[in-house]
Amino acid sequence: MSRRSRSREVALQLLYEADLNPQRSEEFSLQFLSQRLHEDRELVTFASELVQGVWAHHEDLDKLISEYADNWAITRIAATDRNVLRLGAYELLHTDTPGPVVVDEAVELSKRFGGKKSAAFVNGILDKILHRED
Repeated sequence: MSRRSRSREVALQLLYEADLNPQRSEEFSLQFLSQRLHEDRELVTFASELVQGVWAHHEDLDKLISEYADNWAITRIAATDRNVLRLGAYELLHTDTPGPVVVDEAVELSKRFGGKKSAAFVNGILDKILHRED
């Protein structure tokens, strides 16, 4: 697993926890990232930027995901898949990470943390977002 993959994994864990417990403090989040990423400043910064970016844009991300998740309301998508999709969509739209890398990383996260059909579901939606017409 690459270093950035590990950062995405820890960011996903924090996004999942925050989705289920929105009252968590920013201080708790930074401590969690620092501990899980062994105080590696570069990795903590990357993960923190992902988490903060997802939450800053989560309403727009949720609308976009809902648009491409045929017949699935964002609230009906499993929490793990929902947060993998948010993370992937954020990276596609707001970072310079190449689209295919983002989709591959999200699919790997969904395989590791999601259900049997999560990888195909995540891949399908993020691929549509990646290839959408603006």
